Amino acid sequence: MSVKLDVLAIAAHPDDTELTCSGTLAKLALQGKKVGVLDLTQGEMGTRGTAEQRLTEAQNAAKILGLAVRDNLGLPDCGLENTEHHRRAIIESVRRYRPDICLINAPDDRHPDHRNASMLVSDALFYSGLHKLNTADANGNPQQPWRPYHIMHYLQHWNLNPDIIFDISDTLEIREKAILAFESQFNAPKNDDEPETYVSRPEFFEALRGRARHYGQLIGVEFGEPFIYRGDAIPFSDFDILLKHQTIA
Repeated sequence: MSVKLDVLAIAAHPDDTELTCSGTLAKLALQGKKVGVLDLTQGEMGTRGTAEQRLTEAQNAAKILGLAVRDNLGLPDCGLENTEHHRRAIIESVRRYRPDICLINAPDDRHPDHRNASMLVSDALFYSGLHKLNTADANGNPQQPWRPYHIMHYLQHWNLNPDIIFDISDTLEIREKAILAFESQFNAPKNDDEPETYVSRPEFFEALRGRARHYGQLIGVEFGEPFIYRGDAIPFSDFDILLKHQTIA
């Protein structure tokens, strides 16, 4: 029987979650929540490294973050089309892990895979709740429908307006260790044999911390990670969460 997850982050590429919401995932894991990551592709079209390296790096990052699960669907990098085949692969994983909350790619971004994955996963999460859409687990047993209660987009390259900012002040160090676990991609030495890329330069890594500091400042903490809530409205049954946190003057 698969572990039931409280939170599942779904990403186009290995390292998407590390760059965007790994401080949040680490904090939730430390709070005792069961947290997982589902990478859609192996990042095989990336300029640096290989698919095999990325898979190893992803598992190393998973250990740093305290994830209960990290899977990879092996869908085509640069080919994340919103097809029945791709949706079904995601639906089978969602029904396997039954997450209450899903964190997914940004709704719009400079990388086509990110915005394509956002719509692909959003549609799959809706269809996953349909009773007449039949899927089976690895042993051929019928799966029950499942739809997460809440879906949030983490933000990527473009600065979109967030609905929620999560305080990661006490897990920034874990986040940065998880990012650097992708040693083929980030903060690379200038004299290695791989081509330099936008993300491999030390300046990019420094900018990540600055961005986290910016979002933290918006909620009166040191570091934060932003999210857009996907839904008509954020459901409330009381105002306790608001009463615990004062608005910044």
